[in-house]
Amino acid sequence: MGTVSAILLVFLGCCSNVVSLELLVREFPGCGNIVTFAQFVFIALEGFVFETRLGTKKPAIPISNYVIMVTMFFTVSVINNYALNFNIAMPLHMIFRSGSLIANMVLGIVLLKKRWASTPSCVGLSVRLPATLLEKKRSGVSRLSRPTNGSLVVHSGIGMLTFALIMSARMGIFQETLYKKYGKHSKEALFYNHFLPLPGFLLLSTDIYNHCVLFSQSTPVLVPLVQLNVPVMWLYLLVNVVTQYVCIRGVFILTTECASLTVTLVVTLRKFLSLIFSIAYFQNPFTAWHWAGTAVVFVGTLLYTEVWSAVTAARKKAE
Repeated sequence: MGTVSAILLVFLGCCSNVVSLELLVREFPGCGNIVTFAQFVFIALEGFVFETRLGTKKPAIPISNYVIMVTMFFTVSVINNYALNFNIAMPLHMIFRSGSLIANMVLGIVLLKKRWASTPSCVGLSVRLPATLLEKKRSGVSRLSRPTNGSLVVHSGIGMLTFALIMSARMGIFQETLYKKYGKHSKEALFYNHFLPLPGFLLLSTDIYNHCVLFSQSTPVLVPLVQLNVPVMWLYLLVNVVTQYVCIRGVFILTTECASLTVTLVVTLRKFLSLIFSIAYFQNPFTAWHWAGTAVVFVGTLLYTEVWSAVTAARKKAE
């Protein structure tokens, strides 16, 4: 599969995934756990069949390392989805997750003693302020959790997204060190990251079951291909799971076909288009402050990638 096909998979899968997630969240804001569980089960089953060959293929990286990685990955996935319970709008949710490159750069400086140009990092780190300040003014609360203090709810959600962002960056650095030591095994890591955490969902079983009941009570719709009436929320969940897999596979293929700069630019553009669609189609609140935050995160990312590319090219010429 070529570069163009991989880019199409990224845009088709990731953008569709955001749409289906918003359809789920708008109806049941607290459905993050069941969405995460369904995604993990689907990707784990696919990896068990095609990557591990029904468990007959031994992992190239020791399982103990995957346990550490999986603990971080599971925590990030659950917190990112659970933060939607705290009155966090999807546009702000996407802006926060788009800041992962900057968080990774900061932790790289702290933990790996890396050095980058200061301007892009300063630009990128400031993205949180304008979007967060506006989000704190939103007064509505989740239908599934109705605390008395709406501002406290939003603060909690923002705190969760920030923690998940830092944890995700730390996981990326840990994964980078593993790949340097054992070689790149992205598809294997994808499988174990989704397979090993499955027992952890037992802690969330009550919430998952409750949402299974709620999903089953949603309005039925006729599926033409099978001529069956299916509750619409289950249909949305199926679309979300499949598109999530397409999205991840597209990114994985792209990393094998293109330079990291190209991958970063493609993913950044995809997030921007998803954000615009979310605002236009779902009529999400988005003011000048939110636009400023969006511009900062994407311009900061582009500046960072351009500077890093220039530094890398200069080093190669010097060698």
